[in-house]
Amino acid sequence: MSEQDATTADMGPDPLIDADQRPTALLQVRDVTKVYGTGHTAVTALQTATMSVEQGEFVALVGPSGSGKTTLISIIGGLLAPTTGSVHIGDIDVTALSRKELTRFRAERVGFVFQSANLVPFLTARENLLYVAGLIGSSKSGARARADQLLEELGLADRAKNLPEQLSGGERQRVAIGRALMNDPDLVLVDEPTAALDTALGRQVVQLLGREVKDRGKTGIMVTHDLRMVEYTDRVFQILDGHLTHVESSTGAGH
Repeated sequence: MSEQDATTADMGPDPLIDADQRPTALLQVRDVTKVYGTGHTAVTALQTATMSVEQGEFVALVGPSGSGKTTLISIIGGLLAPTTGSVHIGDIDVTALSRKELTRFRAERVGFVFQSANLVPFLTARENLLYVAGLIGSSKSGARARADQLLEELGLADRAKNLPEQLSGGERQRVAIGRALMNDPDLVLVDEPTAALDTALGRQVVQLLGREVKDRGKTGIMVTHDLRMVEYTDRVFQILDGHLTHVESSTGAGH
């Protein structure tokens, strides 16, 4: 029986709330709510969101604009504090960390791939990766070797000395993927990675992300509004008006 089949059998009709029965989960989100403002101006962006993602899984978080996708992924990554609830990555309660501890934790344990690549414009592709390694004090020789290895694996060895403006959109996103993996994080969070790419390039980038997550034994969450891209993920979480409404297996997972 596959992992997904076993999970479905255990979880019954509502797989969102049965994370306690998934002991190998790298990510555990528990009853997370986010409210902006107070009193009559308060806006609830997330309502008791609960999800669990295994090590080695690459999942999609889909929903319309304003549904709460970015709020949820920002809370998971420690960029935003929830109003209530908790987020565990491995054995760490992210929501209990101080600001200083969060900064270190993100640098060491979480990799981010942003919508517009968000590379440092005056650094080369290689230097963008080395900059991230410098945030946690990695040895220079070790960091250089890892950066070169990642660029080679991502098909960018011959572009290592190019600035972002000298790279294509797809190449910039590949550099961003390398940067996210540079410090060997447990969790990779990806926010609309195909928004600025055409369909063919978008598919290449998402396939690459999924392969890197699985080959390296990481856990990946991709926020996307493009349902064509979910075929490259293992499962799909849907969010609507701040509610995680359901989760389903992706029929194209593993392609």
